[in-house]
Amino acid sequence: MPETSLRTVTIIYYSDLSLELMHKVQHFPQNENGRVVISADFKEDKSIIAVCEGEINILNKVGDRVLMIDYDEAMPSVK
Repeated sequence: MPETSLRTVTIIYYSDLSLELMHKVQHFPQNENGRVVISADFKEDKSIIAVCEGEINILNKVGDRVLMIDYDEAMPSVK
């Protein structure tokens, strides 16, 4: 049986219960072609907008105001 490798992704979605744009960072298995396999349980009651590689730091979403961010504190590895 082949070993399953997990991939960290950020999924941007709408919940069927709300109009708020939401996101979640999670680890999902990937198939032999490298595509992320999102479980039916996760997809339930959601409309997925995007699947992004890795952990994404979302600064603002539709309707949010952009807040001042201290990049040294929020993202210490980026310089």
